[in-house]
Amino acid sequence: MDTIETVKQQGLSAIEQANDLDALNQVRITYLGKKGPVQDLMKIMKDLSAEEKPKFGAAVNDCKKALAAAIEAKQATLKDAALNVKLESEKIDLTLDGYHPHNGSVNPIQLIIEALEDCFVGLGYTIAEGPEVELDYWNFERANIPHDHPARDMQDTFFIDVNRLLRSHTTSIQMRVLDEYSADLPVKLLCPGKVYRRDSDATHSHQFTQCEGLVVGKNITLADLKGTLQFMVDAIFGKGRTIRFRPSYFPFTEPSVEVDMTCHNCNGKGCALCKGTGWIEILGSGMVHPHVFEMAGIDPNIYSGFAFGVGIERLAMLKYGINDIRDFYTNDLRFLEAFKRFN
Repeated sequence: MDTIETVKQQGLSAIEQANDLDALNQVRITYLGKKGPVQDLMKIMKDLSAEEKPKFGAAVNDCKKALAAAIEAKQATLKDAALNVKLESEKIDLTLDGYHPHNGSVNPIQLIIEALEDCFVGLGYTIAEGPEVELDYWNFERANIPHDHPARDMQDTFFIDVNRLLRSHTTSIQMRVLDEYSADLPVKLLCPGKVYRRDSDATHSHQFTQCEGLVVGKNITLADLKGTLQFMVDAIFGKGRTIRFRPSYFPFTEPSVEVDMTCHNCNGKGCALCKGTGWIEILGSGMVHPHVFEMAGIDPNIYSGFAFGVGIERLAMLKYGINDIRDFYTNDLRFLEAFKRFN
């Protein structure tokens, strides 16, 4: 019995001295493991008499229970202590100034696209998208652009192979949708997206953003086109700007017109920005060519429509006074942060 008490006291002492969970686990293995002193006590029973064995076994079991209970209690104490240390080390000083996340800004190209979408969705237009890698058929043929047109020249268009190219305008989106909805007219579309042409200088880029509009229905006239474009100019630049039409040529419209806006710098009086004319060109437009309707299976004697296309970068440059189109793509934070006030 003295041996049992000695093992018990030694175990309790070792448990008390354990200062972390790893040390306590080692004590548990040492005293309660298969090769520990408690297990060794059971080996003594074979040398005891029949009367002594029950008392000895009960004493060994009590010793084992006492050590296990002491280990469990010590373990709870050490876990609480470890948690308190962690909480103390991770304490947050609420008096310190917090972290301020850096808020970015919307690119002016996106600002103009969103402004146009807000304007035209309010007029009942649907936003349409299409592939940037386009077929020659949709990009040129269905837009009534003949094979000998300069736009088909490799100097203007990025061809991937004989039939595929990077779209040179978002007219291809209009042609796809017009073909899809030819039996479900009228239709009103706005088609923003990136386009690609072989240009690169202060006012042109090999990649730029275009937004085209298409309206097809009955009794659509140039007056509808002019009223729509005046509404757009008022929405983007504010009221007070007047637009005018000038005769032009585009393969997919007839008649075709260039659209000018009174110079926002001199209010039409004439200045260096508008080269003394009082007008600034902003986009091209016109009435949809009858041949385009016929290719889509639409009777041009019943339906008419107008289309227009505007460069998003051009609108942004005019609206925000940007001189170089390349500023849109250089990711200069000084340039982009200037537009935070428009977010």
